[in-house]
Amino acid sequence: MALQALRSKFPATLTQLVRSLSGGPTIKCGVSEMPVVGLGTWQSDPGVVGAAVETALSVGYRHIDCAHIYQNEQEIGAVFSKMFGKGDIKREEVFITGKLWNTFHRPEEVEVTCDVTLSDLQLDYLDLYLIHWPVSLQPGMGLIPMDENKVSMLDSKAPTFAETWGALEKLVESGKCKNIGLSNFNIAQIEEVLSFAKIKPANLQVESHPHLPNLELLEFCKKHEISFVAYSPLGNPGSAFRHKKQVDLLQDEDLVQIAERHNVSPGQVLVRYQIDKGNAVIPKSVTPSRIEENLNVFRFSLDAGDMETLNNLYKKVGPEGFRTCGAPQWKHSPKYPFL
Repeated sequence: MALQALRSKFPATLTQLVRSLSGGPTIKCGVSEMPVVGLGTWQSDPGVVGAAVETALSVGYRHIDCAHIYQNEQEIGAVFSKMFGKGDIKREEVFITGKLWNTFHRPEEVEVTCDVTLSDLQLDYLDLYLIHWPVSLQPGMGLIPMDENKVSMLDSKAPTFAETWGALEKLVESGKCKNIGLSNFNIAQIEEVLSFAKIKPANLQVESHPHLPNLELLEFCKKHEISFVAYSPLGNPGSAFRHKKQVDLLQDEDLVQIAERHNVSPGQVLVRYQIDKGNAVIPKSVTPSRIEENLNVFRFSLDAGDMETLNNLYKKVGPEGFRTCGAPQWKHSPKYPFL
């Protein structure tokens, strides 16, 4: 009887164990704790994204990254309603991020747009709401407004960062968002926001992987106590945004050797690379086995030699590495972030 009672107190499977850890370690994000591994939902198509989110929550993820522009939030919301409704997972146990799209930067549009995201995701609040890009696009002409020459249309009455940020601060004051932050901003742009913010940005989300380590930006964020989330941590394999001549990061021989030494996959090394830099990371997948594999990264860590090797892989692809999501269609904007 004593043995049976003891067994009942401990999870019987790896999945149950992961669940019991509530998403694994966390980093500080404003007033909240953000699990270091989350599920990215960019480029996860409607019809499959819901199953991916359900799988992720079932195997232990407690961090889901969403955005209005991904056009899949209603399907994700249905899963949230189902999973939270069952009671096995509480809403407050899951860190959920949303993002303000470029066509809604005008202050009067911010709360309305946030309300749409909350409605689609079937939530009362967001843990984090980010300005998705610094570039403002013309409102009222769809999510990707273009002129007759197929050129992206910038907002003819583009607000300042201060105006948009002020509207986000009101979302915190109203309780609709616990934290607010930035995505795809450069150092000068973040410094501008810091100069007037009443509520400091809690987070910066940018592309980051060994082909684009963003070390200077990371150090800036650490100095200012801004949490750092890496998207596309595997280098965007299979993405339409990749350059046709881009080297596949997952097949890099140095990365493969590190993975073999730790008896893990190259993808797991890339996820762990971000964690060991003190970041959170949001790998995207809709494959159940890959979703679970990306979370199973807490039984090993990278040593100083591994980190040095990975931090310098970018030199193989160019003096500044390679960005897979450079958004060149907005280079004509004065707020374009990538010089």
